[in-house]
Amino acid sequence: MGLFSFTKEIAIDLGTANTIIIHNDKIVIDEPSMVAIEVRTGKMIAVGNEAQQMYGRENENIRVVRPLRQGVIADFNAAEMMIRGLINKASTKNRWFNPSMRMVVGIPSGSTEVEIRAVRDSSEHAGGRDVYMLYEPMAAALGIGIDVVAPEGNMIVDIGGGTTEIAVISLGGIVSNKSIQIAGDDLTNDIQEHMRRVHNVRVGERTAENIKKNVGSALTDLENPPADYIVHGPNVMTSLPMEVPVSYQEISHCIEKSITKIETAVLAALEQTPPELYADIVKNGIYLAGGGALLRGFDKRLTDKIGIQFHIAEDPLLAVAKGTGVALKNINNFSFLIR
Repeated sequence: MGLFSFTKEIAIDLGTANTIIIHNDKIVIDEPSMVAIEVRTGKMIAVGNEAQQMYGRENENIRVVRPLRQGVIADFNAAEMMIRGLINKASTKNRWFNPSMRMVVGIPSGSTEVEIRAVRDSSEHAGGRDVYMLYEPMAAALGIGIDVVAPEGNMIVDIGGGTTEIAVISLGGIVSNKSIQIAGDDLTNDIQEHMRRVHNVRVGERTAENIKKNVGSALTDLENPPADYIVHGPNVMTSLPMEVPVSYQEISHCIEKSITKIETAVLAALEQTPPELYADIVKNGIYLAGGGALLRGFDKRLTDKIGIQFHIAEDPLLAVAKGTGVALKNINNFSFLIR
């Protein structure tokens, strides 16, 4: 791009939990996918980190919205406000000259035409002149550094906030894929339900998320177990304050059902894989990306269960974002990957 070019290029990983924006190979925004809206006027008050701080603490005049649910736009207006707000925040930091932008946006591989149109419209209304779509598993593969155009099979399991994307990639295309709406948000919901049912303590989404980060585990036996996490909250029956220590074994049991569903989806994707590509996957291993890859013991559990080595991506949370950045930089070479 020339010094006086009027088009800015940005890559966006529009995630259910977090949105990441890359400009000039640098991550300029990595913030929660949330927007705070004034109820009376419908105007945006805050976006990203500032909106998250308000989440669960709103008064009747403020509504904090997560515009994406299970990987798709659930609230079109809020999504548009959020994208525009985060882009403005990024451009303020970087003093961009012109709002006319070329964008590459990561989307779930199971998206319908209607859902893809919603993302495209939101991005265009937020200032995108040329908007391109890239399926998240392909973006994750590019971000990890896999040669996606090679005549060789590679499998990606991208566990995000709203969806788990499983795809076999070869010769620059997705050979088989499975997209299920079981992911990080479901684990958080499992923890909330468990705390209410077993301990009679009411916890919010943010507290459940903290429990998952501090003592979340896919195995009941870890080599380096984390210390118990102390949870504070009101008793469901009496509303009196409670203090409950939670162990990683307990959390492992409570998220077991959701973890098993992800395992089953990986096996189903492998069943659909042609034999030659299957042999490549056994040789190369399977790559884990997304926030779910950070769950303690998940890679070991999957390796033991399926019998193929699972590798956690170097920076699993940023794999899709980095991949959209690579596609943006090489948009002419990767035009066949982009919708």
